[in-house]
Amino acid sequence: MTLQFRPLCYALGAEVTGIDIRSPIAPDIFSEIYQAFLKYSALLFRGTPVTREQHIAFSRYFGEVDNNDRALRIRHPDYHEIQIITSKIKTTSDPTAFAGQVWHSDQSYSTVPAKATLLHALQVPTIGGDTMVANMYLAYESLSATMQKIVEGLHAVHFGGKARLDNSTPERAAETARQNLPTAHPLVQVHPETGRKSLFVGGKVKQIVGMHPDESTMLLKFLCEHAARSQFMYRHQWQKDDVLVWDNRCTNHIGLGDYDRSQQRNIDRTTVIGLPGGYPYTGSVDYQGPRL
Repeated sequence: MTLQFRPLCYALGAEVTGIDIRSPIAPDIFSEIYQAFLKYSALLFRGTPVTREQHIAFSRYFGEVDNNDRALRIRHPDYHEIQIITSKIKTTSDPTAFAGQVWHSDQSYSTVPAKATLLHALQVPTIGGDTMVANMYLAYESLSATMQKIVEGLHAVHFGGKARLDNSTPERAAETARQNLPTAHPLVQVHPETGRKSLFVGGKVKQIVGMHPDESTMLLKFLCEHAARSQFMYRHQWQKDDVLVWDNRCTNHIGLGDYDRSQQRNIDRTTVIGLPGGYPYTGSVDYQGPRL
């Protein structure tokens, strides 16, 4: 069967057929897959019942896989490269109870953000619980030339989540507090392989370095709303055993909580380590410079 890539929507994404990712992949074949990964920013392997060993092995084609030492509470006890994304069964279907409803790029709060994320759906609700992925190339390229000039050169402060804090001992608490300092990254990123520019902004960004909070809030509100426009998005409706991989260096994503919370949504996740970037931000996030 011939390797083929079927675009999923205008903005990004392609479904890959003609390959069994559970078996070793020849270098020339994976080269085609990787070029499609760079071109489409997200790839779908529909209905592929991979084992956890196969999930990890496939992830390694994209680079070094994170062993989740900083995510001890959600990593698999036997497969440290896998994080378990699971919804606990609730008696309410209130979607506001769902955690993670924020646009973001994985590990943006780190000085080593993720390169790629690979998800494998183990259990999915009958309706809802989709994952949306946004093309941040298009988000940047569709800004006016004036706004592009404004945001280039600015740095935004990203914050991590509580799930990455380890308070099991005073020593680990001190170390993880040090590791989870806010990180400042350029608002405009240049992809290290494609050379294209993209916006690097989302729900984990709380401040723009050097701006008064009033200024920062207005600009971030505009950029986040702009980046979440429907024309930049692919909405993935999960089926059991789907494998979805995206490029964190040029996308944002969000998991939706719009499903019956008496049903399970269980997904395995691996992340591929990216290149170092940004710097630990030790300044005040309540900068009180001159007001307008």
